Amino acid sequence: MWWMGVRPELVTAVVLSAGTGIQLLCPAIGPGVTLVVLCTFAWLRPARVSMWGLAGAVLLGTAATASTGHWVAAALSVVGALLAWSWGALGRARSARRQAEARRAVLEERARIARELHDVLAHTVSVMVIQASAADDVFDLDPAKARKALRDLESSGREALAELRRFLLTVRSVDDERAGEPQPGLSELDRLARSVSTAGLDVVVRLDSPEPLGRGVELSAYRIVQESLTNTLRHARASRAEVVVRVADGHLLVEVRDNGRGGGRLADHGAGHGILGMRERATMLGGTLDAGPDPAGGFLVRALLPTAQRTTPEDST
Repeated sequence: MWWMGVRPELVTAVVLSAGTGIQLLCPAIGPGVTLVVLCTFAWLRPARVSMWGLAGAVLLGTAATASTGHWVAAALSVVGALLAWSWGALGRARSARRQAEARRAVLEERARIARELHDVLAHTVSVMVIQASAADDVFDLDPAKARKALRDLESSGREALAELRRFLLTVRSVDDERAGEPQPGLSELDRLARSVSTAGLDVVVRLDSPEPLGRGVELSAYRIVQESLTNTLRHARASRAEVVVRVADGHLLVEVRDNGRGGGRLADHGAGHGILGMRERATMLGGTLDAGPDPAGGFLVRALLPTAQRTTPEDST
């Protein structure tokens, strides 16, 4: 059988030929070994290749038994060959499906990690860039204000490192009991707003004390707010943003609106990866997300996330 794994075509041809000769000499022995080899061949090779083995087994087996006048044995030989080949081909198909599912799971996990890293770093780095720019602008005219901006910059950097460590601990964990620190949720929105405010954007959070929600829902809501505020800092030229989070009709409503320019915002996003990422988060939970200019002025991101949460990668981390 070791040779079967190395040269399955050669082994199958030899065994089929030898089996035919044995059946001609001693029909009582039967085609047992031949069928085992045929089944293994169908498992090891795709159907377009193993079909030749099936055809050979049927032709040789039928010729060997029919030549002795045992037509019932010939029919049983054909049925046996078909069953053996089908069993091997089915095993190969199941194995291929499992491998495809494993590859898909790996790709999904890589995408999740990339998305989380983007969310963890993009927001804080954007804030740090603005804080550094502010410190540079007032360094000579107002050293005290520059020092404050630098202290805010240091604080943002430490916060980014802490969140990155927390994320890496979560990625390494196998189950919730070893997940380290919890992922950010709705209770962290005020801290997020204070962080953004240090970059010059006044953020108001209106959180209507939602009922306890699944970790995946809270994390997705937090990331949507975080990405929306990051985009506002980058593109909106806004001075104020409002975050509204409340539960209504079995859904968590998340709205982020600003008073910046709304018309050209989508073009500024290039391919719109930030909005696509937020929409993907909402879709994974069975929700929706819309983003565009607000009729009242500025830009609006609105997400509806079902509170009855489906299983997501964040829940199984």
